[in-house]
Amino acid sequence: MHPTDLPAQPGIVRPGAIGHSRAVVGRNFAFIPPEGVLKSRLPAWSSTTVRFLAAPPLGAEFAQFMLEIEPSGGTARPICVDLQHFFYVVTGAVDIRVGAEATSLTEGGFAYVPPGTSFTMHCNSTAPARVIALKKRYEAAEGIATPPSIIAQQQSMPVTNHTGLQGRGFKHLLPMGDLRFDFEMNLMFFQPGVCFPAVETHIMEHGLLMLEGQGLYYLGDSWHEIWVDDFIWMGSFCPQQFYPTGSSQSVYLLYKNVNRDVAL
Repeated sequence: MHPTDLPAQPGIVRPGAIGHSRAVVGRNFAFIPPEGVLKSRLPAWSSTTVRFLAAPPLGAEFAQFMLEIEPSGGTARPICVDLQHFFYVVTGAVDIRVGAEATSLTEGGFAYVPPGTSFTMHCNSTAPARVIALKKRYEAAEGIATPPSIIAQQQSMPVTNHTGLQGRGFKHLLPMGDLRFDFEMNLMFFQPGVCFPAVETHIMEHGLLMLEGQGLYYLGDSWHEIWVDDFIWMGSFCPQQFYPTGSSQSVYLLYKNVNRDVAL
């Protein structure tokens, strides 16, 4: 009898049952599928699960994490820290207050919270909400004011063609070229078969969450198949390229640090 034909016994792993994972962590990139990301809790949030996707221990200079907020869950109290935050509603709906401005956000809604600004967030519907969050220490620049808060829905923004390449577009969720902001958060849209025109190798780092579709992502020196809810961290000078492979459009949310000089 082959070992794999033996009956299963409680508490005993049968021969041949070894772990397999799509996850890859390299020197300056990480490909992280959701099934291996463990959940945790945060003291400032109630009835909320957090799954950290990127953080300084990985090599990133920011933290990105998924908040899974149960109905009636959310911030346990107003949060006001010397960090800037960005939130994007992946599924469900939340009520958010940033400073004095309060509104409800549904799927595709987003908010930018400047450093030192108080915010609250609650899921007041009967269904849970999933919110991808980012926090980063603000890099002040001489003569440049701190940016204002932003609350909006991406559905109200047009898709702009990217560098003249038909079938590839973007939505700048934060104002592009505004030097008050030290990072961009963009939605990138790809029609089937439309890829990067070249392998990019640049100083900016990325945090990428796949929202729609599927494709192949080149990281370092190898290709990885990416699906909805997969996350990628790309550090500085990581060779990278995306090629969509699905029959419908592919969309991902992309963080990129910009508008600041190199620290020596």
